[in-house]
Amino acid sequence: MERVLIADDHPLVRDGLRTVISVAFDQCELFEASSIAEAIAIVEREGDFDLVLLDLNMPDAEGFSGLAQMRDRFPSVPVVIVSGACEGGLISASIANGAAGFIPKSLKRSAIVAAIQSILAGDIFMPEEFRTIGADNVELDDIRRRVDTLTPQQRVVLGLVVGGKLNKQIAYELDVSMTTVKAHVSAILAKLNVYSRTQAVILANKINFVPAPLAARH
Repeated sequence: MERVLIADDHPLVRDGLRTVISVAFDQCELFEASSIAEAIAIVEREGDFDLVLLDLNMPDAEGFSGLAQMRDRFPSVPVVIVSGACEGGLISASIANGAAGFIPKSLKRSAIVAAIQSILAGDIFMPEEFRTIGADNVELDDIRRRVDTLTPQQRVVLGLVVGGKLNKQIAYELDVSMTTVKAHVSAILAKLNVYSRTQAVILANKINFVPAPLAARH
């Protein structure tokens, strides 16, 4: 492994990952970014990277939009989510959105190194304890019931949110105002009984949410 980009808005986290990688991978060139925009600029300027370690919650990203931007711009660069949150739904949603793996920040240093080695070998890494976790049927039925309360337009918006679209991108695609999009997102969060776009994406992915058909967008 020759080049790694650590993208996290917390300096202490970047320092910790830098220490782990520099000790385990001799001669590895490390780069750091504190935002998605900075991460994109670095990859564009420096060229190919062996790995990008990306925090899910970045200041200029919502939900999986940061991951989506990195995957769209640099499809050949493995992007690994490194997160303090460690829910089964979040992990599976990250993989579904194109992450090459999911490494919890709570892992021991040796486990982080082993995870990186596994990813470099071509595997999609996730913590072993989450590989066989299945959501309870009662929970899934409850999520489906909540999703069924959404209007056709709200289902369209939720589908775009799941796809990593930002509010301004949704407004452009649906040819509506930002105010309208924000109103839809707020209503979706209320109906799903969640507090963030990321939580909404997690619930949607748990039930393999299918967006409303294109006709509903007009």
